[in-house]
Amino acid sequence: MADTVSDFMLERLREWGIRRFYGYPGDGINGLLGAMGRARADIDFVQVRHEELAAFMACAHAKYTGEVGCCVATSGPGAIHLLNGLYDAKLDHQPVVAIMGQAATTVMGGHYQQEVDLHSLFRDVAGEYVHTLMNPVQARHIVDRAVRIALTERTVTCIILPNDVQEMRAVKKPPRAHNTIHSSVGYTRPYIVPEEHDLHRAAEILNHGQRVAMLVGAGCLSATDEVIAVAERLGAGVAKALLGKAAVPDDLPFVTGSMGLLGTKPSFDMMEECDTLLMVGSSFPYSEFLPREGQARGIQIDIDGRMLGIRYPMELNLIGDSAFTLRALLPLLRPKTDRSWRNRIENNVAEWWKVLEARALNDGNPVNPQRLFWELSQRLSANAILACDSGSAANWYARDIKIKRGMKASLSGTLATMGPAVPYALAAKIAYPDRPVIAMTGDGAMQMNGMNDIITIARHWREWSDPHLIILVLNNHDLNQVTWEMRVLAGNPKYEASQDVPDFPYAAYAQMLGLCGIVVDRPSAAGPAWDEALAADRPAIIDAHTDPNVPPLPPHITFKQAKNFTSALVKGDVDALGIVRASLAEEWEELVPHGH
Repeated sequence: MADTVSDFMLERLREWGIRRFYGYPGDGINGLLGAMGRARADIDFVQVRHEELAAFMACAHAKYTGEVGCCVATSGPGAIHLLNGLYDAKLDHQPVVAIMGQAATTVMGGHYQQEVDLHSLFRDVAGEYVHTLMNPVQARHIVDRAVRIALTERTVTCIILPNDVQEMRAVKKPPRAHNTIHSSVGYTRPYIVPEEHDLHRAAEILNHGQRVAMLVGAGCLSATDEVIAVAERLGAGVAKALLGKAAVPDDLPFVTGSMGLLGTKPSFDMMEECDTLLMVGSSFPYSEFLPREGQARGIQIDIDGRMLGIRYPMELNLIGDSAFTLRALLPLLRPKTDRSWRNRIENNVAEWWKVLEARALNDGNPVNPQRLFWELSQRLSANAILACDSGSAANWYARDIKIKRGMKASLSGTLATMGPAVPYALAAKIAYPDRPVIAMTGDGAMQMNGMNDIITIARHWREWSDPHLIILVLNNHDLNQVTWEMRVLAGNPKYEASQDVPDFPYAAYAQMLGLCGIVVDRPSAAGPAWDEALAADRPAIIDAHTDPNVPPLPPHITFKQAKNFTSALVKGDVDALGIVRASLAEEWEELVPHGH
């Protein structure tokens, strides 16, 4: 029987299926923590090292499991720290409920310690639902609405708990009277498909196309079979937005890989040459990588009507669930008898994988970062879970990792924030303790957030049936992605004061915490390092000393980019000679790959 408001809230959240909470304690949530202690057997509280990590982990929980993620923070500074991770969830459309403390109702409005206007602070990130629980009678419907709206809108919601209300006596069943609300638990996924006549219109456009290109995103993560069936019927190639990397496996010969600056040449070429574009479950933002306006007839499918028709002037915009809509569309599509377009795509893809292998095998100073990702890709099992950080690691993850059917993979997509790879990986490991999990991060993001969460990993790893949580750190002493953006986008040389990252012994740090630490300081050590980490009886950090001058080349270099790049070198970039050497090697492999 729930005694306090906090006890009852936890009971209600458990009815919604929420039993895991990521957070950090503080006296602003003492009442809630006390209730968690009383419900110990039914609650899994994961104490993180910083509230931002709690929000990242709640977002990752939602991404990897499909469930609602939940994070908890104290009042004032604790609540403020949640914001970045919550924006990651909001922008990537993940259901997350944030619960935070507040000053007692008796002092609110009195400029009390840690009293912050949380309604104003969270109005944007949790704008669909952010409310303060002021009376115990509200507890039931505030919990119900926060969870249901998070699920329905695929967004962040927020419950603010004043300190004194947490300890008030619970009201489990509001009185049947005026000015009360009587809510309930439960959510069922709707069956959302376009009208029949709109499906026929879509089929007419697709059947008429001779060179169909598909672009799929995170909305297709549960529509793998449907995407493959439609692509086969239309003789189409399939490109993937980064959040949709695990939507279709890369061992299919018509999957062209990622799109955009981090993307592949086959994806770029396909978009340049297609006459029909089918975009499904993606809000891919970079219009310059889509067909030229007027080049292709376009159809977009998305469950959120607000995201339709804003990236390319589509001829037809369809609101619908990706899997349900593609399934309904498939019988209306005629098989393409002319396979020349598909054959060209498959040839391009086959050649591109040879280029990537050749680039990965090029020398580096001391180690080519692509080598680490290429070697990992060959060793990944189909039940692996991947997490990647923002930065240059995302380039190599996007291109060099071959996704197999059954894998899960994610990163901070729309927000593209630094720091989520390690908390993502830890949340994935806690949710799936029997599966191997690999995080890929740069030294900048590792020093920003990742090193803190290694302490949490050291605390929990013995609880897992499979101990393999491996963190690859690209230790290049450089905020590499931004350094390259300075050169290519702005035409400026590297600014060492802002870009240099202090050296740190990541492998030794892992060993100090009782984990496995592995150093890679020569190319031949890359493959054996993965073998050692995958065979270890505990989590591992691979401290890879990588070359910051290997360029993350876009699939197509514009005149302006080339001009800016040259300008940066002429202006005296400190790494000019290494950049020229590495850039020539990368370009050469595209022209004459190894083995030709």
